[in-house]
Amino acid sequence: MKLQEEKIKSKKAKIAVIGLGYVGLPTAVELSKAGYRTFGIDVNKEKVEDVNNGKSYISDITSDELKKVTENQTLQAFENFEKLSSSDVVLICVPTPLDKNKIPDVSYIKSTSKEIAKRLHKGQLIVLESSTYPGTTREVILPILEETGLKVGKDFFLAFCPERIDPGNEKFKFIDIPRVAGGITESCTKLASEIYKGFIQAEVVSVSSPEVAEMTKILENTYRLINISMINELSLLCGKMGIDIWEVIEAAKTKPYGFTAFYPSPKIGGHCIPLDPFYLSWKAKEYNFWLRFIELAGEINEQMPHYVVTNVISLLNKQQKSVKGSKILIWGVAYKKDIEDARESAAYNVLSDLLKKGADVKYFDPCVMDFKVGANILKSIEYKSEKLKEYDLVLILTDHSGFDYDEIAKKSNLVVDTRNAIKSRQHKNVSWF
Repeated sequence: MKLQEEKIKSKKAKIAVIGLGYVGLPTAVELSKAGYRTFGIDVNKEKVEDVNNGKSYISDITSDELKKVTENQTLQAFENFEKLSSSDVVLICVPTPLDKNKIPDVSYIKSTSKEIAKRLHKGQLIVLESSTYPGTTREVILPILEETGLKVGKDFFLAFCPERIDPGNEKFKFIDIPRVAGGITESCTKLASEIYKGFIQAEVVSVSSPEVAEMTKILENTYRLINISMINELSLLCGKMGIDIWEVIEAAKTKPYGFTAFYPSPKIGGHCIPLDPFYLSWKAKEYNFWLRFIELAGEINEQMPHYVVTNVISLLNKQQKSVKGSKILIWGVAYKKDIEDARESAAYNVLSDLLKKGADVKYFDPCVMDFKVGANILKSIEYKSEKLKEYDLVLILTDHSGFDYDEIAKKSNLVVDTRNAIKSRQHKNVSWF
């Protein structure tokens, strides 16, 4: 343990990052910039080639900063797992999706753990970063690693430290966000905390177990899911009552205590918030416990795209137009503004529904050039304000920065604005959602 701790503090430890996606690549780059020899591992050949060529596919990492760490070889990417044999630390950053029944799929964690087990050696630290249900580190990874005959806390070390990346957040960068680490044993926790202190500038908080760290991540995202779903439900009621929910929120924000502002959305997107709470909901059933708040919040969130489409149909009907055959421009398909990430975006549901109803749908997004909906692969149109009148309706799903939304309102026939991008309430052709 002391030898490993010294290697980490002196930046002599070699670190492998498994999974080079939205979490793994920024993690590998920051480790390399901090001075650690880093091995990026991914089964996707194209990603490995891009990394080694200094070509970034993640918006938060520029190609220039990636080139700096690959050219000096502090970061190298590989398609196989052989570098695990010479790694002192292994960070697991693989996907943890839900299936269509909202059951957690930990197959990537299991397969990765088996690869680590083949190369597990004394003194090695393994840290899971992937969001998952409480108990995964102890119940899924630990048994696989201990099949080698090595003992946790003595021969090797195992911990959980949830990722907290917020793509596109200019205020809180990767290294500025505090981290939480919880190990199987105290020595596991201590060693895991040391590695994050080596490349994170913010505080590293040690907790008593991996279950506490796992539950911390679930709590953070459940908090947001429930509150955003609540405000979405209120926005639907306010719409029926003729009350502007956005004005209500601004007024409520003037209270200096006891209120945190959440905003309506066509659907909560991204990998974490709409998925993570359901890991816990699934796990709770093992204890004969049903998390009704989570299930209800999830139900409201899943219904939001339907309400968006209903609003579109209603607005077209008032102009004596059928949705079938109407020309509709979707403004933005990313799950939030100024990023290229469309995971769990409302656009999937909305576009699919409108296409099924016979609408002639195009989309514009400066960050997402291609967008696949079912069998349809759509490409972003080139935006020209004078072309807006060609569409029966413009539907704003993502409020990307750098556009004059007041001008968009003036030059469009009809607009449904789900993001309050259009601030002026003088436009009679706009419906705020």
